Amino acid sequence: VELKLNAIAALFGLGYIIGLKYAAIIFAGSVFGYMILVPLVGAIWGGPDPVTYAGKEYLISSMGAGAVFSAFIKPIAIGAIATAGVIGLIRMRKIIAGAVVLGFKGLGHKGPAADAIRTNLDMKPSNVLSIQLAATLAMGVLFFIVCLTAGDYGVGASILYSLIGMVISFLLCFLFTPVAAEAIAIVGTNPVSGMTLVTVILSSLVMMAVGLSGQTGIFVALVIGTAVCTALSVSGALISDFKVGYWIGATPRQQQVWKFLGLAVAALVVAFVIPVMDQAFHFLVEKNGVMVSNEEVLPAPQANMIAAVIKGLMTGGQQPYLLYGLGALISILVTIAGIPTLAFALGMYLPIGINAAVLAGGFTAWLVARSGRSPREREARANQGTLIASGMMAGAAIIGIVSAVLRLDWTSYAIRFVSLGRAFEVAT
Repeated sequence: VELKLNAIAALFGLGYIIGLKYAAIIFAGSVFGYMILVPLVGAIWGGPDPVTYAGKEYLISSMGAGAVFSAFIKPIAIGAIATAGVIGLIRMRKIIAGAVVLGFKGLGHKGPAADAIRTNLDMKPSNVLSIQLAATLAMGVLFFIVCLTAGDYGVGASILYSLIGMVISFLLCFLFTPVAAEAIAIVGTNPVSGMTLVTVILSSLVMMAVGLSGQTGIFVALVIGTAVCTALSVSGALISDFKVGYWIGATPRQQQVWKFLGLAVAALVVAFVIPVMDQAFHFLVEKNGVMVSNEEVLPAPQANMIAAVIKGLMTGGQQPYLLYGLGALISILVTIAGIPTLAFALGMYLPIGINAAVLAGGFTAWLVARSGRSPREREARANQGTLIASGMMAGAAIIGIVSAVLRLDWTSYAIRFVSLGRAFEVAT
């Protein structure tokens, strides 16, 4: 049994913002995984003989709690997360159907009339569609180059795979973005995880059907999933922006134009930050001769979940389907019990030290919200705490990027001789 707490400002701030209820549900998932399932695996299979499952051999009696969790409990959590996403889509089926119909209706819209008031002005749908087509074409060029060079496919096959990838990306972005927007507007929840997982599975199956698999197929499917996931996130955020803009009398067209500019800047920043983070902290580390996700520093639960699913589909290797199914069953039972399924499933996947810190933040929020003498004072303190927690998260993110840059070999001279408490290590 293993119990930890990661004293990280960002995690504490996150727990404060999401509140005690969801922080407790997430932590309950960790307790179920670490305190029940891990000891259960050790009690059942912890004998002197090794256990072989999904093509790998495990001597559980010599494994620690963390190793048992990574090998057996995380696949269960992956199945639970995937099922939670599907359940979310099923629950929102009416919203999804209505949003898709709304998206098709928007194609025939010619824009606002000449005498329309300022607060009703939007970008022309044709302009938005042109931008999306240009972005899709750029993705197609990327697919073609990767298939032709890294995948060693011929020109004809590379063009075919590129066209199919472009069509999948365009259609799914077109169909799913109204879903995310309307979901945020109506129920306040964006089913990004479920729809991204569905996108990756669909694109993987289609690419395998036309003959594209292996590392090249994984790359194409991930880029498609990234595009759809980004479109969903931006769609949901834009609806929230429109809501605030409506209250303060903003012009929707200006919001839309600046949102495109913001997307371009964000894309450039991410293209710089991600390689720096990888070089500084390493997304993959070697364990027992195998490159695995560096979850001590960068847990990334949903990214690892999608990676596990897409590798199973594209490489044809043995997968722990029984554990995935067990996770799906747990997710269904949790849903029947009326517990937020995705929060509980994410708790099962994340290390308990992370979720313990989130719970500490949620409990602090609960205490602060009840510390005032009057309802007005309690509300003011809770709101002020939310601002402080947001600053903790933003500050931790900024410091994380700064520390990553300072860990690089060519930038570390400023701090390598003033490190206190532990030896400074330059990223290699």
